[in-house]
Amino acid sequence: MKSYPSYIAGQDAPADKWIHTIRASSLLGDAFGAIRLKRALAAGNEPEPADDRVVGRVALSTTEQCLEALRAARAAQREWAAVPLARRMEFGALFHKKAVARQDEFVEALIAEGHPRRLAEWEVAGVIQGSSPETFAVNARMMDHREHVGDREIRLVRKPDGVVCLSPPQNAAASNSMLGVHALMAGNSLVVKAPRSAPYAVAWAWRELVATSLEEMGAPAGVLSIVCGVPKVLIDQWMTSDDVDDIMYFGGSERGIEIGRRCVEHGKKPVLELAGNDGVLVWEDADLDNAAQAISECFYGSSQICMVPKYVIAHPRIADALVERLRQLVSEILPGKPEEPGILLSPVLRTTEFFTVLDEAVSSGAELLHGGQRIAEDGTPDSSGIFLQPTLVRVEGYEAAEKLRAVRDETFFPLLSIVVPAEEPAQDAFASALRFMNDNPFGLRNSLWSEDPELIEQFCACLDNGGILKINDSHLGFVPGIPTHGGNGLSGGPFGEANYPMLRTSHLQAVSIATKVTPRSRVFESALPPVAEETAR
Repeated sequence: MKSYPSYIAGQDAPADKWIHTIRASSLLGDAFGAIRLKRALAAGNEPEPADDRVVGRVALSTTEQCLEALRAARAAQREWAAVPLARRMEFGALFHKKAVARQDEFVEALIAEGHPRRLAEWEVAGVIQGSSPETFAVNARMMDHREHVGDREIRLVRKPDGVVCLSPPQNAAASNSMLGVHALMAGNSLVVKAPRSAPYAVAWAWRELVATSLEEMGAPAGVLSIVCGVPKVLIDQWMTSDDVDDIMYFGGSERGIEIGRRCVEHGKKPVLELAGNDGVLVWEDADLDNAAQAISECFYGSSQICMVPKYVIAHPRIADALVERLRQLVSEILPGKPEEPGILLSPVLRTTEFFTVLDEAVSSGAELLHGGQRIAEDGTPDSSGIFLQPTLVRVEGYEAAEKLRAVRDETFFPLLSIVVPAEEPAQDAFASALRFMNDNPFGLRNSLWSEDPELIEQFCACLDNGGILKINDSHLGFVPGIPTHGGNGLSGGPFGEANYPMLRTSHLQAVSIATKVTPRSRVFESALPPVAEETAR
């Protein structure tokens, strides 16, 4: 069993309260026994050394430890910011090397917390791709741009905001929290909160991959702290502290938008990663086999991920063929223990809401194409099962779709709506699809499947909704140089965009370095005709 005390300014802090992580598969095998064990450990009992159900433990931080983390972050930040960008990029490269070398351990830590194996592998792939040399090179170019204009050197340089506090989501805390590495590379100090519901993989990744990289680089000790506490208490503490500049928050839209508002009121910069309601547009010339595979990515983690496809617009001429392909693919998606190869589905938390939304859709005229039942671990229908069948519904026309929560809200459960519009002239039909997608109040990712170059360009030019657009590609897959997160609307708040955290946690500074320029001659140069310097005097 691994133990991770609070990590404050490069040191383990004293601990007397711990959160123990029980292997998720033990809950499927013996739920009551695992719950009894969890309660006994919470009461202060020590686990048996041979009990492999106990994966590890993470210390609960005291209020004073959390405050000390902020003070240490402020004290260390200027020294870290003074380290040249190229050297901080070396830290990122070292982290990437460790993430690649220990990716199997990372996957196993996620599986222990209940992430199905294929989902865990996808999450770790995102961490590796998001820290790849190609991605970091794109960031570096945008952090420091230099060119000569006449007799001046012009620099556009991004400077770190200062101290960044990061609160990851409960459903995918460890992988999402790794965006904080980019904030460190920008020259910020960082305080990471490990969520009480799933602290182990967060603590493992930050202690084993990030803290060790910083130590090897000789970074100031206070540049990173890792704490675990009550979310509301920590957020309130961050809001009122003079030692906090940015708050990077992951979570639901309603709470996230409110946190963003509070950040602005307290003079903090909010960096929000919230809910998603991603759309996939499948046109009549699409490669339907590949499109169906991409759409079926909806069911990773039982759709309890913000950036999976949540609705499809299927051209009426190919809708039936696409549906048949999806039915076949979805029928092969089964639950199981998270350790098992190929497992995608996880237990669903919002089961009651699933049935409410599904019943509303069907009673309003949507057709249930597949699924719609609780199932047991072996995939058989079970009225008390903790899994849900991957579910497909068909909705005829945009007008009906606009009224359904199954289409217009984030469905954080395995329910995919296939919207089939009425026939229109080709150009009108494509414009209608884009209007529907642009009207989506969320804005993480959107995808198109079409072979028509003109439609592809129209999609890219006219679709404002979404931090990331994918064309004829995996919806979930990660791309070198492209950010892994980011969006607008209810997905990222009023400041939302494609999220390069190095940029989002820094601010732009413009610099002009002149050579042999006479100030008097240049005061009004933009208002003067182009004349020789001597004449201007």
